Amino acid sequence: MRYLFIIQGEGRRHMTQALSLAAMLRRQGHEIVQVLVGNSPNHRIPDFFFERINAPVQTFDAPRFSFSGSRVNLLYTVFSNFAPARLVTFIRSMRTIRETIEKQRPDIIVNFYEMLSGLAVKRYRIKVPMIGIGHQFLLLHENYPHGRQFGIKGWLLRLHVRLSAQGCSRLLALSFYPMPDDKTRSISVVPPLLREEIRECSPVTEENFILGYMINNSYATQILSWSRTHPEQHIHVFWDNKDRPETWQAGNNLTFHKIDDKLFLEFMRRCKGYITTAGFESVCEAMFLGKPLMLIPSHIEQRVNACDASSIGAGTISESFDLTRFIDFIEQSEFDNGSFRTWVAESDAKFIHLTYDNYGKHLYQPGVKLAFIQRASHAGSA
Repeated sequence: MRYLFIIQGEGRRHMTQALSLAAMLRRQGHEIVQVLVGNSPNHRIPDFFFERINAPVQTFDAPRFSFSGSRVNLLYTVFSNFAPARLVTFIRSMRTIRETIEKQRPDIIVNFYEMLSGLAVKRYRIKVPMIGIGHQFLLLHENYPHGRQFGIKGWLLRLHVRLSAQGCSRLLALSFYPMPDDKTRSISVVPPLLREEIRECSPVTEENFILGYMINNSYATQILSWSRTHPEQHIHVFWDNKDRPETWQAGNNLTFHKIDDKLFLEFMRRCKGYITTAGFESVCEAMFLGKPLMLIPSHIEQRVNACDASSIGAGTISESFDLTRFIDFIEQSEFDNGSFRTWVAESDAKFIHLTYDNYGKHLYQPGVKLAFIQRASHAGSA
């Protein structure tokens, strides 16, 4: 079968998920005919994605987060993305999506949580079946315990999730742990899509340094300040700062690295703990390798991820880079990643079953999409 991927380009997680699913599908003899990535000026698509996806890649302008310092400014994000000039740009992007689908004629579209793809499918009444994949779709699950305690921000996030689910006949909700499917809302709960490099990474060791990954460079000031008063603790941080060299030695015990997939994995394999803003994919990789986590969410979606991971003992939540507190957590952590590894091992069988075996004429019907969105919208307003 011919698959077309449409991917949200904010951060790296959806791209690594796409790489994992592409490998699974190709092992079954299927083809990825085209990849569309919703891009923004804030973040460039990493080289490793172009090198490994083995399919034509095209970008289009997509909605993006706006930051105030190290935190997402939710209000400004909404206003900036709904500015008239941006809306015109997004309409142009939806046309690009439609034209690509018409040209490539895929059997199935896989939407990695890119909102414009669902809106394009609805706007142009595209009849190709589409699957939605993302951790965020758990927020529409009737039994998911996290996310509803965040007031207006939580409501806006669920609205975004519902918009991203537009046009999908089935949602595959990535989860840290097994949960029953929500058949009423066409949600199947599935394991994380981890890249092969993580799953085959060995040997895992514990050396005397902490690893960090930041998508927002303003956190660097906090790390610099802490490292100067704790020279005994070595820290390596990966970031995307165009104003610094490939490797920047910021102090005797602090090194910043430009994002490099292979080097990052090597440091992840060897570190004693991992600091992250709580992007889903990054948290899963650390959990798989048994690395304690300090979670510093910069927006509501990451805050939900942080609550979820901390609820099973995988990490501790912080509002700043307080590494003293993190070192205490590392010494006391008793998280056993065995059950998580078992859950991840089920991914191939589940994804192939849900994206192919069950995706035929009996499932895809024009009325399915509208009925799903109506049910999900009603649930999300609760």
